[in-house]
Amino acid sequence: QVQLIESGGGSVQAGGSLRLSCAASGRSFSNYEMAWFRQAPGKEREFVARVIWNGGNTYYADSVKGRFTISRDNANNMLYLQMNSLKPEDTSVYYCAAKATGSMWLDASTYWGQGTQVTVSS
Repeated sequence: QVQLIESGGGSVQAGGSLRLSCAASGRSFSNYEMAWFRQAPGKEREFVARVIWNGGNTYYADSVKGRFTISRDNANNMLYLQMNSLKPEDTSVYYCAAKATGSMWLDASTYWGQGTQVTVSS
């Protein structure tokens, strides 16, 4: 069992920065692939970024590539998302997620946080 708690959301003007954090509790955090997703009102949840178990490989949605950086600290069971050059279209609820290697993000076995709101004004 893994519990995920996001923090760091808020309101910022376009061009600003925010850093999201996700604290994980439970066993074997380092065994899980971690990711950030986001969901805007009236839209489906979409992938933002993911990082493999050891932090060595990272992957990003085209819409955030070059602006966002995902990282993890396995020693402290933490996941981060540094968001720079924010745009109004980045406004969403951001979710932290964890899954075992080999499973799919939309599987029922994926763990999700409760989400944190990010609002970017123009």
